[in-house]
Amino acid sequence: MSIKDVRNEAEIFKELSELSASPGFVHAIAYLCFRDNTFSYNINKGVESGDVLQQFSMERLVRTEISALIGLAFKRGIEFKTPEPQEVQQYADKAEQLLHEYHIALISSPENLLTEGQVQPGKMSEMMSSGEMLREAIFYGGESAFHFQYRDLCLKKYEKDSDFFLAHKGYTLKQAYDVIYCLEGLQNEHLNCNMKEMVTKDPSDWTFLPAFTFTYEEVVKACRYDLSIVKNVLDSFTASGLNETYTSIDSFNITNAYPIIKINEEEFLLLQYYSLVEAFYETPFFWFLENSNYKSTALKNRGNFTEEFAYERLIRVFGEGNVHKNINIYGADGNIAGEVDVLVTYADRAIVLQAKSKKLTLLARQGNKSNLESDFEKAVQAAYGQGYSCAEFMLEPDKYTFKHEDGTQLKRIGKLKEIYIICLVSDHYPALFTQSKQFLKTQESESIVSPYVMDVFFLDTLTEMLDRPFYFLSYINRRATYDKQVHASFELTVLSYHLRKNLWIEDDLSYMYLGDDICADLDLAMMVRRRGIPGNDTPVGILTEYEGTPIDRLIKKIEQEENTNIIDFAFLLLSLSGDVIRDINKAIDRITELSCRDGKTHDLTMFFDKSDCGFTIHTNGYPKEVALNSLSDHCEKRKYTTKASKWHGVCIQPNDGSFRFGVTLDFEWQYSAKMGEIVRHLPKPQKFIDFNAKNKRRNNIGRNELCPCNSGKKYKKCCL
Repeated sequence: MSIKDVRNEAEIFKELSELSASPGFVHAIAYLCFRDNTFSYNINKGVESGDVLQQFSMERLVRTEISALIGLAFKRGIEFKTPEPQEVQQYADKAEQLLHEYHIALISSPENLLTEGQVQPGKMSEMMSSGEMLREAIFYGGESAFHFQYRDLCLKKYEKDSDFFLAHKGYTLKQAYDVIYCLEGLQNEHLNCNMKEMVTKDPSDWTFLPAFTFTYEEVVKACRYDLSIVKNVLDSFTASGLNETYTSIDSFNITNAYPIIKINEEEFLLLQYYSLVEAFYETPFFWFLENSNYKSTALKNRGNFTEEFAYERLIRVFGEGNVHKNINIYGADGNIAGEVDVLVTYADRAIVLQAKSKKLTLLARQGNKSNLESDFEKAVQAAYGQGYSCAEFMLEPDKYTFKHEDGTQLKRIGKLKEIYIICLVSDHYPALFTQSKQFLKTQESESIVSPYVMDVFFLDTLTEMLDRPFYFLSYINRRATYDKQVHASFELTVLSYHLRKNLWIEDDLSYMYLGDDICADLDLAMMVRRRGIPGNDTPVGILTEYEGTPIDRLIKKIEQEENTNIIDFAFLLLSLSGDVIRDINKAIDRITELSCRDGKTHDLTMFFDKSDCGFTIHTNGYPKEVALNSLSDHCEKRKYTTKASKWHGVCIQPNDGSFRFGVTLDFEWQYSAKMGEIVRHLPKPQKFIDFNAKNKRRNNIGRNELCPCNSGKKYKKCCL
């Protein structure tokens, strides 16, 4: 369809409204929900990523589009009579056609910046930050949360509000959770039964609608609560009225906040379970705000939830001793200079997390740029500003005092090499990835890394999958490093790519866009972990391929010691491409094998131009003092030979390759005639590993010179 043939939004929306009011149109919605919101799998094989992949097809409707159809059907009053199958198909085809046209109208209207689908010269930046373009990203962007995250996090989010639920709604928070949890199983059961029944029916009677209906009695039987409890819970999320405010595709749609639709006194319709768990997470807060006596308490509880949740999830990665909540920073005058919501200290790294509870307002969702910028300022920019000032204070720990809320002083913060700022929001913030790139204003600093903006759902996933300090820190470091090069609809896609491929980008690559389908492996892993479905709970990649390898053993040991002298070496390893890591693993196995065979010291030495650093892995079973001198001497020579600014040295046991100790030489290279003579015959370090290369003995090496095999012995006492 040509852009010039596309009608304006109002005309398309009007036709969508008329279509949604057609007799039996709800059956077409049910068909689209089945087609685009479900997937099937072989119960004997379990779920595979290919089964999930269909959810990312460009041919399917996104949930917000289906929600629009539901809202329009409810607005006109739903007619449940079953149409002929061909009529249902015609309804579905027409709905897809109109929604496609609406999408084109949405992206082709911003201030005439598009001409026949092409961006006008010099207008790309202006177009990307326009309210209309962001409106498109907000409506069509991917979901930031898995449905089970919405549901399960409610228990934490509203934990301190449980008395309100009982007093004003007639049920406890746990009872609401159980009823909503049971509805998922009940709906899955209905979907499977409906498919089996359709096989035996005449095609004229085919419909997917029964799969999305349920009764009070069925829910009572599933959750084993009294009928009064079940009624109170379902009534709390049942739509009423006529949805009169729904006048454009992104205006307020009551069926999003109250997604259950009443068919009769006993029977209900729930077309999108995701909408129900999202409503469970978001709608109660508006109940609190309507109660003037409870509003202030609710706001306080909401802020506490975000901080407490972040605190608990980061403890999962770094341990309780390294994670601190509500740290006040006092200046020399005794006044509070800053406050960190959650602080992580690990070796010579730190994370400053600032949490905000600001939601994206309705006007911002509709593309009002001033509202978009205002909401972003309150939700993200303010968090970054607070985090950055606190990070600056931490770089001068002798000038400031760091205390917990109860007044006890935090253990002394040493010299920090890098500080990471995380800006955390408590709710789904549509197009957060895109808005951060357009609106976030940052400052340059050698030690304070570019901020990482995320919501609680992504933090939950990130700490679930990367639950070791080095893996977590290495990822957020590279995520900041590649921020301008990597683009995606949402953060889950980038994380999924990292889990599969290791987020590593060639120097000459300036732009990389990741498609949403990359997220299939991560989606599957989270469903297996959180829902218990059969399948692979860890994407095949960096978490599986390196498990138990020499590098993995080295990193685990360095993590345990939390030694600043060698921590950069672990980060260097994790930043390398998969091919290089595999070669290093092979090389470590080779040098330990050689040491076991001949009882001598062997080395693996590599140098990296981009990082201006290198490393030597040294097999040495001598007493630590002797081995340390040998390794340090060797690293100093290698560093001088390459003119590197940094060199890492690691000593491993010759028999099994286990980590002994490490050193790092970190200082600028300077010419030395003495060192030049010492390293004259040293071979150049490798930039890649060639296992087929043969050692060639150099004929011009004197008997009393150092042996080129790097043993530290004279040539006549070694390889000669």
